[in-house]
Amino acid sequence: MTGLDAARARYWIERWDRQQEHYMPDREQRFEVIGDVVHELGGREDLLIVDLGVGPGTLSQRLLDRFPAASVVGVDADPLLLGLADLAYDSPRFRTVFADLRREGWLDALDLDRVPDAFVSTTALHWMNRDPLRDLIRTCAQALKPGGLFVDGDHLYEGPAGPRLDALGRSMTARRAERQGTAAAEDWASWWDAVNRAPELAELVRLRNGGFEHTVRDRPTVHDYVAFARDAGFAEAGIVWQYGDDRVVVGIR
Repeated sequence: MTGLDAARARYWIERWDRQQEHYMPDREQRFEVIGDVVHELGGREDLLIVDLGVGPGTLSQRLLDRFPAASVVGVDADPLLLGLADLAYDSPRFRTVFADLRREGWLDALDLDRVPDAFVSTTALHWMNRDPLRDLIRTCAQALKPGGLFVDGDHLYEGPAGPRLDALGRSMTARRAERQGTAAAEDWASWWDAVNRAPELAELVRLRNGGFEHTVRDRPTVHDYVAFARDAGFAEAGIVWQYGDDRVVVGIR
């Protein structure tokens, strides 16, 4: 990885953040909401947080900045994004694990030294089909003690029963992006195209070898998320924040 150091990794993560804002103009507010939920209900200062689909560590680092005594374990199936996170954020309070959340055994792969206080995620779980998502939420519920949290921020959909609401949500988000000026930012395809052409990322691109499978054939609705959480044993589950189709769902064990 010639030329790839912590500063260069942070450069690519900064570009990642901007391209994510192309789709999520209120992304920083969403991060704040997730942090607010953890602050209100986390129950202790030395939190152990698991970041599901950690990517390049954007949410994790915001939580570590906000909670100075917390530790975060991030799990993802994309070695390129994990490689950027590992280089950019060298901290004893943060580590990453390569594992696929759609497969059994991902929780054991984390090798946690105690029960986590919260599972969090942002813009990751929408890549899961309904059955793997149901299994993931059940695994989280079984791993938590009473009061433990599941917090997910993502583009979540009404589903076939609400096509006009789906269209309205997407339109609201798009109009917000135009007003905020983020609609002109680099998009997902352009970011990955630049990554694939960057000499310093060649080894991580090779490791990725096609990357995470992004085909969703049975897309969960926002109502599925809430129902799966309740069925899994969360005492309470619901939506705590929304703008357009951008939402934060919380389950309280």
